[in-house]
Amino acid sequence: MVKIAGGSFVMGADPHYPEEGPPRRVTVKAFWIDAHELTNTEFARFVKATGYRTVAERAPPPLPEAPPDMRMPGSAVFAPPDGDDPRWWRWVVGAQWRHPRGPAESIAGRDREPVVQIAYADAEAYARWAGKRLPTEAEWEYAALAGAKALPEPVDAKGVPQANYYQGVFPERDLGLDGYQGRAPVGCFKPNAWGLYDMIGNVWEWTSTPASAKADTGVIKGGSYLCAANYCARYRPAARQFEERGLGTDHIGVRLVSDRPIPPR
Repeated sequence: MVKIAGGSFVMGADPHYPEEGPPRRVTVKAFWIDAHELTNTEFARFVKATGYRTVAERAPPPLPEAPPDMRMPGSAVFAPPDGDDPRWWRWVVGAQWRHPRGPAESIAGRDREPVVQIAYADAEAYARWAGKRLPTEAEWEYAALAGAKALPEPVDAKGVPQANYYQGVFPERDLGLDGYQGRAPVGCFKPNAWGLYDMIGNVWEWTSTPASAKADTGVIKGGSYLCAANYCARYRPAARQFEERGLGTDHIGVRLVSDRPIPPR
């Protein structure tokens, strides 16, 4: 974990979408944050120690109007639309953290990739076991900025991508100019000025901040490998998106924080 000194910053600076603003000055206390997103290896260690079963591995709540496949354990998976199915997101039976896109995909040999297909309750369960907590949106954005002004796109002076996001025309084709099409192992790109990896791109990250008073929808931050310039362009610290807390996807993960240093488990 990396210690982040407390301080104040302008949250929601340079908003590109209405929900990102207005810019306002926010103060956060000192905290510790994981240097990278929670990995498959780390989550597997938790599951082995506790026997925990994620939301995607359990039978969904009974909904009379749900189609038959959505009454079986599974989760949401992204797929480029085609002539047979115009949807971008599909319910895939058997999709869960060990098989992010469904039974045909395995995380074997992908220990350092960020764990996905974890709902908010799953992230909270891991955090309790590890003695940590989910970051607030303000803590997350403060750490992502690392005292610098956010770039409109994560590229260097030569235009080379410095994060795992979507280069190309979404959702038709990801050119993979950053070296990856899909999730990348954590730490493949340079850290920010405070030593934090993949704060932008790779996978979205849960925060503890609810999107509304109902608290059944949460704020996720950081963008993912599916963020493209021609579509959402949410590869910026101020960017935010709202996600149903009871659902995981194959492009949402988490990193955790603490109010004191926590040794690895």
